[in-house]
Amino acid sequence: MTSLRSCLLAITFCLFPALGTAQIQPANLAGIAHVAFRVSDLTRSRIFYQKLGFQQAFVTTTDGKTTESFLKVNDRQFIEIYPQQDPSQSIGFMHVCFEATDLEALNRAYLGRSLTPTPVKRAGAGNLLFTMVGPEQQNIEYTQYMPGSLHTKDQGLHLGEDRISKEIVGISLSMEDPVAARAFYQQSLGFHESRHPLDPGLIPLLLPGTSDQMVEITPNVFQLLLFVPSLRHAASQLKDKNLQVEKQGTMLTVKDPDGNRIVFVDVESENSRRLLQMPKLPKLPWPSKP
Repeated sequence: MTSLRSCLLAITFCLFPALGTAQIQPANLAGIAHVAFRVSDLTRSRIFYQKLGFQQAFVTTTDGKTTESFLKVNDRQFIEIYPQQDPSQSIGFMHVCFEATDLEALNRAYLGRSLTPTPVKRAGAGNLLFTMVGPEQQNIEYTQYMPGSLHTKDQGLHLGEDRISKEIVGISLSMEDPVAARAFYQQSLGFHESRHPLDPGLIPLLLPGTSDQMVEITPNVFQLLLFVPSLRHAASQLKDKNLQVEKQGTMLTVKDPDGNRIVFVDVESENSRRLLQMPKLPKLPWPSKP
């Protein structure tokens, strides 16, 4: 059954014709684990995201300096911000990371499709990780949460009650050749089109698996999309934080200090409530603690 997210997020994306190629058997993903940005001022960006209710769960450091801040959306999803350390480093979106429940099997599946993922390794936070070069040299990360990792140890913590959103449900990736990039995600990674968008022709790509989360390839700017239970309440929260808000239909948009678009999608409408009449997807179990 098509989910509410399949319908609502479709209205936020750009139109591209459906590709007529046969789709491969998908290698399933559990969802979007994190989205990473490089920021011009770490403190200023951290304050902005904390205004949205996303608390800092932990940081990584080198020589006493913070090299990465992990801001928590929920137990399985984070916004990672990296400080610019050299003027040659570009500011803005860096990469998206997808979660898998069996990273070794996913890696083998990609190798079997003549893709070039790096070997699976243990990352600094303690989780399994591999990367792959995507369209137009954009880095794609894949992770599996492991017992004893910083993420697993933080389970149930740093979940601010004032979070405006509790779930990342999609991203819009900007590409110079969106048709070719879209083909890569469909033909190589097994993403598939949402079949029943609210507006005909506006078709985001669903992750393979049951997460109901999405990626769209556009020639426009990057967007991070988060769901809110009430647009009215979210607007009030944002106003209380003295943030400049742009409203369009069932969306609210704010910009972080470096101009990245953070989009909140409403699920309050009568049509949305009707679409919510569907089975709940089971939550993935957390790895047992050591």
